[in-house]
Amino acid sequence: MIKIGCREVTFPNIKAIIFDKDGTLEDSQEFLRNLGQKRSRIIDAQVPGIGEPLLMAFGINGNTLDPTGLLAVGSRRESEIAAAAYIAETGRGWLESMAIARRSFDEADQFLKTAASSPLFVGSLEVLQILSAAGLKLGILSAARTEAVQAFVKRHQLDSYIKLKMGVEEGPSKPDPALFIQACKALDVEPAATLMVGDSEGDIQMARQAGAAGCIGICWGKPQAAHLEKADVVIAQLDEIQILSS
Repeated sequence: MIKIGCREVTFPNIKAIIFDKDGTLEDSQEFLRNLGQKRSRIIDAQVPGIGEPLLMAFGINGNTLDPTGLLAVGSRRESEIAAAAYIAETGRGWLESMAIARRSFDEADQFLKTAASSPLFVGSLEVLQILSAAGLKLGILSAARTEAVQAFVKRHQLDSYIKLKMGVEEGPSKPDPALFIQACKALDVEPAATLMVGDSEGDIQMARQAGAAGCIGICWGKPQAAHLEKADVVIAQLDEIQILSS
């Protein structure tokens, strides 16, 4: 087992580390903001007047994406339900509202398929290489769909380091601890020997309730984030995760 150090906190007897994707490994704020804006415009064209309220619901304010907002931390399914609720307020039936939301989301996905891919945060690859070489099992557990996680790993050539590529489909989403437990089972490790690294309160709450060895919050460039106050430690970049002994 490996001892991990992170600022003033140490985590002994660690076998695995599970990372969130968006906002943790992938600098996806611009892409998510564009995605939310496109979804809102497409829906507003069919149901006039709800574009702006949808942007607020998604957590988009001008060019700013709220790190605690729906688009940043929720699953696609949760965003569809939220959009459908706004559509239903105009008098449409629930099934019709859900159908409009889903079709609009699919159209936005197709439109943005040609958009430039989001980059890895600077230094992330090197950290993953070091942690993997030390014998740690590494995985990704994201609120995005599994296919998006797999595409991210393939795009950045991370297959040699990332052993688990797990997203959320139609079932439970973060902060349900069942997701973390499932991820640990897939890596063949116990939650008590596994760290969670994420940029949202949902990541921390999920791992904590699942009995994780520890929770590392990350807020790139500024390790003072109120929504991460329940983490064991908050860091500003991934290379603050250090191997102390193995």
